[in-house]
Amino acid sequence: MKGVIILSQKVTVRVLYEEPHGADRKNGKSANPTFFMRKMKTIELMIFDFDGTLVYSGDDLANSVNHMLRKLGIPVLDKKKIIGFIGDGVVQLIERSLGDAYRDRFDEAMKLFRAHYAQHLLDTTALYPGVPDVLEHFRGTKKLIITNKLYDYTFKIAEALGIAGCFEEIIGLDSFPLRKPDRKLLLPLMEKYDAQKTDTVVIGDGINDILLAKNTGTLSCALLNGLGDRGRLLSLGPDYCCEDIAELKGLFA
Repeated sequence: MKGVIILSQKVTVRVLYEEPHGADRKNGKSANPTFFMRKMKTIELMIFDFDGTLVYSGDDLANSVNHMLRKLGIPVLDKKKIIGFIGDGVVQLIERSLGDAYRDRFDEAMKLFRAHYAQHLLDTTALYPGVPDVLEHFRGTKKLIITNKLYDYTFKIAEALGIAGCFEEIIGLDSFPLRKPDRKLLLPLMEKYDAQKTDTVVIGDGINDILLAKNTGTLSCALLNGLGDRGRLLSLGPDYCCEDIAELKGLFA
């Protein structure tokens, strides 16, 4: 098992360990873990996901999906279920929300969703605690947003919340013909910003973020308190894990 955050008073220490064969897993603890410390890593380029990483947007997305379903006369869905559909872009969000029974109503559903979300994407969406401080801390490091959210939505939210200017670029689903986790999306950007694979980290709460890093050969950092499934993130074996985005300040320099 790896990727454990150990908190001691006000100091956050990231420790990786391996469990020996036959370890006692009762109460989620290892009988005799062998610990070793990892030094802070100097980073040239930081790639941030958006939804679930920098901003909590789950409620607004779910509300727009359920508005769409009500207009179509389709039973609404539990908010947590809808949030579980987020991460692969708006097309997949709508398809998953409609399900196989209503897939033939996709075009109408998309129009309803986009019209509603464009007007309500800032109703409750907000920065996660600690985001402004983290972006200020890494002010001298090149940073990008790469998201499977449409660019206009992403930029409008980032601008309204005061973080758009913190990034060299904001790359949305429609910015390139490729999307996460395709390695061909990130490689040209690393070349553009003269960043080596070993000095680039992809930070996000979704499996596409970890897979993008692994497909490209960069470092990966999973945020475990976002919209993504915690268990699935850990199963991918990210290089770093954080319970809180503020912990990035203790991992990277």
